[in-house]
Amino acid sequence: MYKQIRLRRGKDESLRRFHPWVFSGAIQQVDNNIEEGEVVRVLTEKGDFIAVGHYQQGSIAVRVLSFSDVAVDETFWKSRLQSALRMRQAIGIADSADNNTYRLVHGEGDNLPGLIVDVYGATAVMQAHSIGMHLCRKQIAAALAAVMGERIAHIYYKSETTLPFMTADDMNGFLLGGSNDNIATENGLKFRVDWLRGQKTGFFVDQRENRSLLERFAHGRRVLNMFCYTGGFSFYAMRGGAQLVHSVDSSAKAIELTRQNVALNFPDDPRHEAFCDDAFKFLEVSGQGAYDLIILDPPAFAKHRGALHNALKGYTRLNQKAFEKIEPGGILFTFSCSQVVTKDHFRNAVFTAAALARRKVRILHQLHQPADHPVNIYHPEGEYLKGLVLYVE
Repeated sequence: MYKQIRLRRGKDESLRRFHPWVFSGAIQQVDNNIEEGEVVRVLTEKGDFIAVGHYQQGSIAVRVLSFSDVAVDETFWKSRLQSALRMRQAIGIADSADNNTYRLVHGEGDNLPGLIVDVYGATAVMQAHSIGMHLCRKQIAAALAAVMGERIAHIYYKSETTLPFMTADDMNGFLLGGSNDNIATENGLKFRVDWLRGQKTGFFVDQRENRSLLERFAHGRRVLNMFCYTGGFSFYAMRGGAQLVHSVDSSAKAIELTRQNVALNFPDDPRHEAFCDDAFKFLEVSGQGAYDLIILDPPAFAKHRGALHNALKGYTRLNQKAFEKIEPGGILFTFSCSQVVTKDHFRNAVFTAAALARRKVRILHQLHQPADHPVNIYHPEGEYLKGLVLYVE
């Protein structure tokens, strides 16, 4: 029998609306000797069962795994992973002939809060964002191998950066197999995945559909890909027939991966050049009208609400500089991946930037995360990626 926590009066309302978090302030009583990462049963003030989930110290005290009184065991993990795979098959992402890269598990969006699984060819990269998922990693890996079958041969666990307060070993490493073959395919284009040292799980899978959209706009254009990371937008632009593509990132490691990825798809192509430089400095010194398609995909400017004000100033400043530099008739792809920055926040920051730059701007597309990064309808906080495609006169 799992240990239990009891909620304060009226604090079960969000759970009755199937929101998957229990905040620490909602808790009235906790059983003795509950350890972080344990599975607990959540009770109402009257003692009625309402949820089961992973317990953790901090603001979010319980991440709900189920609103049914079930055992969190091998059968549970297999069932949830099978559900995630079926959804990816239904939308044509899994088992695609020209795409073996996708997100299989997206935390709360797949009713597995605290767990991320990205698939890169024969390797699945698993990442825990909660202590509970970390402690269950071997059981989850076994269930993942059973559900995926021949689709994967390797499972790499990478949680050193997402659980920095943990001191336990086994934060990074293979839980199944082991492979140095890190080349995957996305919509027919090849890229190297640095799951050992790269950001997130090694590649930004969430921009796949937005990269495809960019490809349709790239023909004959001079493209600047800011914060390029491993060059995803760059090689899509090249396939789209861009006249030239410049990739910029402050990380020398990212620039090297960008060069490798471009070479995988377009060896010795003189249209591409990569620069290791600060984004703001590069935009400042770039020539007026040197580019007529610019991508701004910066890292999260705000990771918590306390940083929101400064983040919005940063988005405004960055977009203003792009508006000032872009050629008339140019197209700007601009993004925010900060969860605390809402669509309205971001749009207002870009609006302010356009007004300060005194450019006429029209919205062509409003962008978001792809279908393999689903948003649980009961957990709107899961909608984190937002973007705009703008025509600048």
